[in-house]
Amino acid sequence: MSTNDVIESIKNQKRLPNLKFSIREKTEAFTKNLFYTLFDAETPVDKNIDQLGKDFQELANLVCWEPEKPCEDIWQQYLEELPGILEKLNKDANTIAGNDPAANSIEEVILSYPGFFAIAIHRFCHAFYNFGLPLVPRLMAESAHSLTGTDIHPGAKIGTPFFIDHATGVVIGETAVIENNVKIYQGVTLGALYVDRNLKNLKRHPTIAENVTIYANASILGGETHIGANSIIGGNVWLTSSVPKNSMVSHTPQINIKNTTE
Repeated sequence: MSTNDVIESIKNQKRLPNLKFSIREKTEAFTKNLFYTLFDAETPVDKNIDQLGKDFQELANLVCWEPEKPCEDIWQQYLEELPGILEKLNKDANTIAGNDPAANSIEEVILSYPGFFAIAIHRFCHAFYNFGLPLVPRLMAESAHSLTGTDIHPGAKIGTPFFIDHATGVVIGETAVIENNVKIYQGVTLGALYVDRNLKNLKRHPTIAENVTIYANASILGGETHIGANSIIGGNVWLTSSVPKNSMVSHTPQINIKNTTE
């Protein structure tokens, strides 16, 4: 096959005219600028809000390719949500700093905690998701996923405050509901029982009531699974059914210790 034949073959198979990788790049830049606007002491809010508006317009032009679904007017609605989003994030950061003995300051939490960063990006993209903005919320979530190892679908509903300790390996599905004052550890999965396209628009992921703690590597699966308030879910637990409030659920493995010198 000649080089020209290869080129023509590739051209013939590029059949998605709206698939532009600049969307990903612009979304990542927008997300970073949004984080700086809300948190960085040296970033001027008024100037950056204007720039964010212009950046959003570019994104809207790239992702809103269906004529019957315009989304340029979303920006003003989103802008009005930002003070409330920041208020929630300040509560998240204060809760982490006030409860984690390893945290030395709120500044340390915001600058260095992957769990906080993942929560922040989720709160940013969840509002866009609710407004029906295509593609951008998922790309925002994936930017946090790639940086923190925490995969939170933008559709998940998460109360305040929320604390992800260590963060790596956490998966929270699209229809998960997490109420206020929940704490989870690394490796926790709030997932579906199985994957099937016919389940779209149905609740596939669990509900976690307020004041619940879920320890490392626990898996809680299913749209009808409800974890009652004030419960503690131990490490490595596998749950596909509901538990009442004030429960303590544990997994007890068999551990054998043998003296290798005998």
